[in-house]
Amino acid sequence: MLHQFPFYLAVILAIIFLVMLANKIKIAYPILLVLAGLAISFIPGIPPVKIDPELIFIIFLPPLLYEAAWSTSWKELWRWRRIIGSFAFLIVFLTAFAVALVSSHFIPGFTLALGFLLGGIVSPPDAVSVGAILKFVKVPKRLASMLEGESLLNDASSLIVFRFALITIGTGQFILQEAALNFGWMVFGGIGIGVLIAFVFFKVHRLLPTDVNMDIVLTLVAPYIMYMVAEELHSSGVLSVVSGGLFLATRNHRFLSGSSRLRAVNVWESLVFVLNGLVFMFIGLELPEIVNGLEGVSISAAMGYGVLITAVLIVVRIISAYGAVIFTLIVRNFIAVADTRNPGIKGPFVLGWAGMRGVVSLAAALSIPVQLDNGAAFPQRNLILFITFVVILLTLVVQGLTLPFIIKKFNLPEYDHLLSDEESYHHMYKQLAQQSLEHLKTKYSKELKEQPVLQQIARKWEDSSVLLDDASMASECKTVYLAMLDQQRHWLRTWNHDHHVNEEVVRRHLRRLDIEEEKMQFQ
Repeated sequence: MLHQFPFYLAVILAIIFLVMLANKIKIAYPILLVLAGLAISFIPGIPPVKIDPELIFIIFLPPLLYEAAWSTSWKELWRWRRIIGSFAFLIVFLTAFAVALVSSHFIPGFTLALGFLLGGIVSPPDAVSVGAILKFVKVPKRLASMLEGESLLNDASSLIVFRFALITIGTGQFILQEAALNFGWMVFGGIGIGVLIAFVFFKVHRLLPTDVNMDIVLTLVAPYIMYMVAEELHSSGVLSVVSGGLFLATRNHRFLSGSSRLRAVNVWESLVFVLNGLVFMFIGLELPEIVNGLEGVSISAAMGYGVLITAVLIVVRIISAYGAVIFTLIVRNFIAVADTRNPGIKGPFVLGWAGMRGVVSLAAALSIPVQLDNGAAFPQRNLILFITFVVILLTLVVQGLTLPFIIKKFNLPEYDHLLSDEESYHHMYKQLAQQSLEHLKTKYSKELKEQPVLQQIARKWEDSSVLLDDASMASECKTVYLAMLDQQRHWLRTWNHDHHVNEEVVRRHLRRLDIEEEKMQFQ
């Protein structure tokens, strides 16, 4: 392993270069990384790459899910909970069922159980790929929120299908009552374990004298503990990390200082960048190992099966997107829904087309055991691996390259946020300045009369188009100013409950307040 260390360093440098290139030519970097890994794998002398699935599930998956949970808006997740829940659970199960029927009918040697196994592997779209693509195109906030929320939860449902299919293949039987109980424990147990562990970390941060470095280390440790404890108790590690991450993300301003938040963001952005880059590069590098494992079926036939399953995934997802819209239009007559307007035909198509597969699919396929419990070889393992790779490659390249063009062509309207992000940001800043000025004059009138620096701040808030600069502050001034910053955070969190406020704008203001608080340490 040590003699391959320079190779892995070279891979990281290649990832950095390829991501820069992807940003330059404005395509999603996962596409370029997979294709580059595929090309590198054919270079003579390149060390063979064999991915240990435990490495992805234990080392890679928890931090990637945790960071995604922290970046997800709970407000938007709850607002679109019905459509997100249907895509993350119902449509994943429907997709797995469709793949099972098609594969068992058209692929020789495939049983229905093997079809469900393949369906569980390839059914969840990849969050990283969608996020990387949406960075280069303007898409309505509601659509982005739906895709983010779905990708946060669908890994759990697909892995549940995958586990039940593995058990059925290994034992040769499927007991519905037992499966239902296990499903309930995996879902609700995983959520409960994640929230409980997150609550413990919340109390540790609040009650113990941690500093910035300790806070950051605790955020790095938390997702691994959530995942491993849930898996050890035979529950869903994915749901544990997601629920725990959401619990802490909605409370981060109550237990992390401004310094901890600012520095943790930098650490996590760098970590997730490296992890995502490595995983997508390894997907391409793994191809020779997967091809060498094919036995009893030609590469052309295996490619055909991969294309067939990819087509099934795309068609089922698009049909499901329109089905979800039709269902919403019907039930809006009986229950309250997030939006009663007809979204037309463009929005559901974009939602259906944004179904690129990635990290979790590859990890699940690689985790299929080589042998059954009775010592017999696991049926069709190598073919399932190859089909999974073809699905990942085709969805990333075909859908990933065409999705930005489709979004631009459709020019989807923005229903929720009439102002641009910049206009909304400056408008909110003026409101903060006005309310802060009123609060300062009312609660700290004595200090305002005695402290010239506070008078200077008040004058700048009166002209809310001017941002604060680095003025020296006495200790008493710092106390008042920090209290004002905390009050502004409180107002921002209150405004964030309004569905018409763009949460990204609120987060920009919270980050600005963190920076202002950080500057106080150098005054």
